[in-house]
Amino acid sequence: MSKTKQEVVTEFRCTEILDAARKVFAEKGFSETTMDQVAECAGIAKGTLYLYFRSKRDIYMAALMEGIRSLNNDSRRKVEAAAGVREKLCAFIETRVGYFEQHRDFFLIYHSEVGNLRFPQASHDGQLSELYLEQAQMLEEVLKKAAAAGEIRELRPDSTAFTVCDMTRGVIVQRLLGWSRAELNDDIQHLIGLIWRGIAA
Repeated sequence: MSKTKQEVVTEFRCTEILDAARKVFAEKGFSETTMDQVAECAGIAKGTLYLYFRSKRDIYMAALMEGIRSLNNDSRRKVEAAAGVREKLCAFIETRVGYFEQHRDFFLIYHSEVGNLRFPQASHDGQLSELYLEQAQMLEEVLKKAAAAGEIRELRPDSTAFTVCDMTRGVIVQRLLGWSRAELNDDIQHLIGLIWRGIAA
């Protein structure tokens, strides 16, 4: 069904608010951010902000989950389009590293929650955990099928998938902190080479 004009406007306004919220939260952190600052960055009145989100925590969680959903969807689409297991692994890592290169403000929020394993106690807690697990489970399925087909050696696909996610996040952190001076593709290919030598048949 097509969206009504009001639904389109609401969706557009929410996107603007969440984009602004990510910038403010990334710069100031959750505790120092105020609703006034988010409203000002979004170019709307504070009262208007409350029409879309009840609290600062709601905005924070919405901004975090929207970013993770977008990342997971991009990853799944590109992994499914890739041919072999090495190509799928490349697609997974390239998509994640590239996404955070383009959305650095979002990564600061993501890393403060997921990187420290400190899921907020809010109504969205279960959804956030599921989104976090979804990324590893996507890769786990790829590894299971590849191992069954003899494309890679026998391994624990669940543990390996989480390890790949953690190693990928490590590369992202190095790049965002300026610890890596290599080109983006060099960092990606170096990581893929390390992982492939560990899992190849």
